[in-house]
Amino acid sequence: MQNIASVRRSRQKKGVRGLALRRLFILFVCIVLFFAGRMSVKTMTAAIEPAAAVETDKQEREWNLILVNTKHPLQNTSEPVLTQLRNGQAVDSRIYPELQQMMDDARAQGLSPLICSSYRTNQKQTELYQDKVRRCRAEGYSEERAKTEAARWVAPPGTSEHQTGLAVDIVAQGHQLLDRSQEDTAEQKWLMENCTKYGFVLRYPAEKGEVTGIGYEPWHYRYVGKQAAAEMKEKGLCLEEYLQGKK
Repeated sequence: MQNIASVRRSRQKKGVRGLALRRLFILFVCIVLFFAGRMSVKTMTAAIEPAAAVETDKQEREWNLILVNTKHPLQNTSEPVLTQLRNGQAVDSRIYPELQQMMDDARAQGLSPLICSSYRTNQKQTELYQDKVRRCRAEGYSEERAKTEAARWVAPPGTSEHQTGLAVDIVAQGHQLLDRSQEDTAEQKWLMENCTKYGFVLRYPAEKGEVTGIGYEPWHYRYVGKQAAAEMKEKGLCLEEYLQGKK
């Protein structure tokens, strides 16, 4: 009887020890899984955050290269942060320092450039476009043809660079006609030669009409940044071609 009792006690002790070991093993596994999970989350976060930071940085760096035309209408027509100019015009505050320097340097050469158009609200752009359509209708165009012809010279609302605050129309103060004769003024000759030094390009060159969809405007300058402007000038590209090459 004593031997049987001893065997039972021995088995009970082994059972208790086995249960304790199993519990310790389960606890160990849980601890390992817990820390492994934390490490995994940290790794995933570390992988995501730099990518998000890079994308944000890219967007911040490339605001100056936004493409706006009939195929790429503005997604956001809200007013940008503007700097008011002395003649009632306004531009995106980020381009103001370079624009002012360009104008000052032109005047230092004895020239008289005048900014006659800059940032436009969506309402203002609508008024200009509709007015151009009416004038085309008066010339005998059908309604649809008038809209198409008008769009070659005045962008429909939501498709104009002027709504970004990154574009300005600059004319010679002594010759303010917005036609091809503008290219013959001393102001335009200087601007066309030097604007890229300040991050601007002549946005709608005569030879790029089929690409831009806009007729020749030897007065419309667009800020794209000094690096992009230099590359576009060197390679003879308009903005559409430059951005296509970056894809």
